[in-house]
Amino acid sequence: MPTLKQITKWTYAPLMLLTFNGAAIALVHSGAPKASLAGLLLAAIAMSFLAERFIPYHEDWNHPKGDTLRDGLHALVNEGSIAVSVLLIPIMAAIVPFPPIWPGSWPLWAQLLLAILVADAGITVIHWASHHNKFLWRFHAVHHSVTRMYGFNGLMKHPVHQAIELMAGTAPLILAGMPLDVAVLLAFAVAVQLLLQHSNTDMKIGALRHVLALAPVHRFHHLKSSAEGNVNFGLFTTFWDRLLGTAHFDADRPFFSGDLGIENAADYPSTYTGQLVRPFLGDG
Repeated sequence: MPTLKQITKWTYAPLMLLTFNGAAIALVHSGAPKASLAGLLLAAIAMSFLAERFIPYHEDWNHPKGDTLRDGLHALVNEGSIAVSVLLIPIMAAIVPFPPIWPGSWPLWAQLLLAILVADAGITVIHWASHHNKFLWRFHAVHHSVTRMYGFNGLMKHPVHQAIELMAGTAPLILAGMPLDVAVLLAFAVAVQLLLQHSNTDMKIGALRHVLALAPVHRFHHLKSSAEGNVNFGLFTTFWDRLLGTAHFDADRPFFSGDLGIENAADYPSTYTGQLVRPFLGDG
């Protein structure tokens, strides 16, 4: 008879994806205030923290290492910038010089799925480029400075790199005429995905590893060795990594704090202000 922990390990990721994204779609479809999604996101964050304590991948990764304030500031600034960007979409859509081609007659869930696939393509390409271009790497290195992985530090990004990724992922969608409702749902889906992608849970995903870029897949990307870590760039899926030839998975590979971080950069700043300034001082 499977134990509750065993069941949770196998059901956590799909239930998080289906329950919270499904609830968000239902709220938007019902005409509820967009602000109600903020409360739903807080519930998703709380669920993420509870799961990390119930089925941790590493118990040690649940304990702060002087990074709580830093990660909180990153999350606040980056989620705030996404919210402002979403609110600007109607203005940006109004200046697009040609008629929209967005499939507005599709069900809301299908429009969201399309938005996720398109955004995932743009973000994956920029993510790949950020590991191969020195200028982009300076800003992206902030995200790779972590030495423990847990849901909240998926939002640990330099604002400049966040803006570049955001533009790459959403520009085609805005040009196509993506409506505000879908943009709000996409922003919510990104936040939930980041919680799952960096989760400190011993989640079991089975065949989903061939499709979804969840924590067991994404941990390979955070290996400090560039020879090992330049893989699995996708945010939502593994589709674009397969096209790029950068998809990788090894079920027997364990991960420890010493495996994570930035190769040959033991002195990388660990404070929020230090990480904001570092990209302007030279290579990460």
